[in-house]
Amino acid sequence: MQSPLIARPRPDGLPKEAASPAETARTGIIDIGSNSVRLVVYDGPRRIPFILFNEKVMAGLGGSLAKTGAIEESAMRRGLTALARFHQLCREMETGEVRCVATAAVREASNGPEFVRRAEALGFDVRLLSGEEEAHAAAAGVLSAIPDADGIVGDLGGGSLELVRVSGGKVRESVSLPLGVLRIPDIRAKGQHVLDRHVVKLLKKAGWDSVTPGLPFYLVGGSWRALARLDMHLTGFPLPVIHHYEMGRDTPAYLVRVLAGMDKGRLRAISSLSPSRIPTMSDAALLLSAMVRHLQSSNLVVSAFGLREGLLFQELQSDIRALDPLLTAAAAEGETQGRFRGHGDLIDRWITPVFNDGPAEWRRIRRAACLLADVGWRANPEFRAERGLEIALHGNWVGIDVAGRAMLAQALYSHLGGGTSVPQQLEGLASPDALQQAIRWGLAIRLAQRLSGGVAGPLTLGALEAGGDMLRLVLSHSHAALFGEAVERRLRQLSAAMGLKAEFEVR
Repeated sequence: MQSPLIARPRPDGLPKEAASPAETARTGIIDIGSNSVRLVVYDGPRRIPFILFNEKVMAGLGGSLAKTGAIEESAMRRGLTALARFHQLCREMETGEVRCVATAAVREASNGPEFVRRAEALGFDVRLLSGEEEAHAAAAGVLSAIPDADGIVGDLGGGSLELVRVSGGKVRESVSLPLGVLRIPDIRAKGQHVLDRHVVKLLKKAGWDSVTPGLPFYLVGGSWRALARLDMHLTGFPLPVIHHYEMGRDTPAYLVRVLAGMDKGRLRAISSLSPSRIPTMSDAALLLSAMVRHLQSSNLVVSAFGLREGLLFQELQSDIRALDPLLTAAAAEGETQGRFRGHGDLIDRWITPVFNDGPAEWRRIRRAACLLADVGWRANPEFRAERGLEIALHGNWVGIDVAGRAMLAQALYSHLGGGTSVPQQLEGLASPDALQQAIRWGLAIRLAQRLSGGVAGPLTLGALEAGGDMLRLVLSHSHAALFGEAVERRLRQLSAAMGLKAEFEVR
């Protein structure tokens, strides 16, 4: 049996996240959707597993559903060929557990049972998800990556659209609507405004025509993520990370107009767009514009996590689900790349007394920076600061927004030799005050690492204190010799950044 991660209490109220080999597992999820058949293999901490492998095949199982009610034989062959490859890959990767789920197309097709039988003949145990199960899994995926999500999750697939109300870390009411991107063309073919009227009719029938207005709309699904990537391209957004990318409520209507005037060649020239998503983008934009308008959404937030991650999250014990996804991932990465186990958590406790008056969200980011403090030590000394910047800014982190990424990146950049300068990539991603505070964190981590040499002893027998106009480094008599020129230089650099005077004391 897998041993759960244990949340150890800390003085600042944040739990300790860590992962031992026994607390990780290699797991595969095969998602048989209406548009694509995908295999994702996960490894690492169960709370926030890393993607080891990801491959999709655009089988189009739901492509003929609206016209014939069945999966075309050619689409069925493409899907089964993909499943045979995925089965072999999972064996070669020694994936401990493989879960295979099917959604709207297989659920609704007259020959869906035949597809399931042929898939099971390949060695899979196919779980056919109901609309409600699909919706709840997608919402659980969003909550696993955005624990404080409070709004409506919209998971757009090829055959259906799932809407789920989430708040307080819980999945609330849900509905599955026959509005997948493969169905939209037939609806639009009936007239110019038919889709909009159809959306209104379905929402009213489901009792979703009077939901609380002004809530965020969380986007799940490849077609809607493609729209977000297009918006990134059009606005010149400087951080090409899709998770937690935010758009205004008027953006979908703007994208509808853009797509109406942009040919497929120009879209294919945008490197961030998957060619397989381009044919459905106009339909996805029209549907999103209608949904945001009728649900009266406040803004849109993209989630990189959805159904597959939600299936994993649903099966975790409650104490593991409660762990912070950012800190869990940072702890795992720090332990993998660091020189000494557990040192990042010790650094955080050591510098906390001089920084513990900031917002709770800032304390989380500061702690993540401490957990990642050693990620640059293998890099060429001339590029350690850039290494820290790249890991923080472009790492596959969740549970953090754009401003938080910028603060994390600035802290690691300053700690690993970047000093008090702000890299150009970070300008505009967070407020100047936030970046200045992150610089101070980075300099404090740099002082801790220089003082301790990366081991525990000096930090457990010393302290960093701030009082009045003084920043004081205190060491025990047994470790007083550790206060050398390099330590004094870093203490003065930190004190200057904090607007304080530096002092050393032996107790």
